[in-house]
Amino acid sequence: MSRQIAIGGRSLHVAIKHGSGREPPLLLFNGIGANWELARPFLEALTSTTAIIFDIPGVGGSPRPLLPYRPSTLARLAAGLVAELSYAEVDAAGVSWGGAIAQQFAHQYPKLCRRLVLAATAPGATMVPASLSVLWKMATPRRYIDKDYMGKVAPDIYGGAFRKDPSAIASHAEAIHGARNLGYFYQLLAMAGWTSLPWLWSLPQPTLVLMGSDDPLVSPINGQILARLIPNAELRMIDDGHLFMVTRPAETAGLIEAFLADETKRVEPQADLLSRLVSGTRRLFLTQKGR
Repeated sequence: MSRQIAIGGRSLHVAIKHGSGREPPLLLFNGIGANWELARPFLEALTSTTAIIFDIPGVGGSPRPLLPYRPSTLARLAAGLVAELSYAEVDAAGVSWGGAIAQQFAHQYPKLCRRLVLAATAPGATMVPASLSVLWKMATPRRYIDKDYMGKVAPDIYGGAFRKDPSAIASHAEAIHGARNLGYFYQLLAMAGWTSLPWLWSLPQPTLVLMGSDDPLVSPINGQILARLIPNAELRMIDDGHLFMVTRPAETAGLIEAFLADETKRVEPQADLLSRLVSGTRRLFLTQKGR
């Protein structure tokens, strides 16, 4: 299911789950410090969609680069992988940190990205932040290295099912491997100062925004911001925490596959994008004013 593929002089550890569907493959960008195996429950829950996922350089089976990188670098690397696999078009999905890379990919390669799925993510540095206690626990990759520590902090960081089901934490921890201090730091550094707010309005792709209702790390309001500012977007809430793709894989996969297969979803003309931007921004302002 997985193998090494050389792209632009870099070796990427790539996993592909083949499906029988007619839609383009789903290119999945994982969360910070996460090797591809952590997404296995979601991948196995897909019924017909072909899915592609790769370890970010410095994580899992992808060697660390000599120098830090920016989201645009990873988007270019992903486009190179798509070309290497001989696909003319993909759908893109991103989870948490990977949601920022998915946004960048959709923005940087609009003709390559047909549809966009953003899960438990935000518009970058301009997001509504988590509490300081949660951010402090996210500052290092210790939870990926020390499984006992993961068991202690997972309920506070991820919420949802991890608050009440220790077996879910243990299962997740068992799939973790290959987290590296410098690789993790590169991922943190990549997001420094990055934001999608200036160009969210220009994303032409039909977009599905998924948020957990009990997410201590990425507040659901960030999903509202994305859904209001991306003109052709819809927001769906899932009754779980930050890692609903892991704890509710069948439900999440079902929502995503229904969205990807919906033939009524179309790329909107630029004039319509601008019109919806104005309308969405006004609704967001009125919603926040009324709080």
